[in-house]
Amino acid sequence: MANASIAQAHGRFIRGSASKVRRVLDQIRGRTYRDALIMLEFMPYRSTGPITKVLRSAVANAENNLGLDPSSLVIKTASADMGPSMKRYRPRAQGRAFAIKKQTCHISIAVAPSNESIKSEASD
Repeated sequence: MANASIAQAHGRFIRGSASKVRRVLDQIRGRTYRDALIMLEFMPYRSTGPITKVLRSAVANAENNLGLDPSSLVIKTASADMGPSMKRYRPRAQGRAFAIKKQTCHISIAVAPSNESIKSEASD
């Protein structure tokens, strides 16, 4: 039954390197939905925008598909994997071309109800 109450969302082909997205995901993993939103709002990183979008999508999936209360949700898993790199070229001196790799990543976030809310529902 634990897996039945997990809602997921994925953001694919997000511009930005996976390592820069991971440093933000590491800080919100295990937090409540509300705490994570507050943290993301005040972090000075560019990757917080797409992460917030994926997090809101995961919570919307939990609310609409599973009937869970957003205030009881906790971020169970949050990961970023590398996506394909867009290859571009920049002109350099003496007719040379310099390769630029514009990295992309795939963001995955899963939310589930916290243990306290499950215990309180079972005792009622």
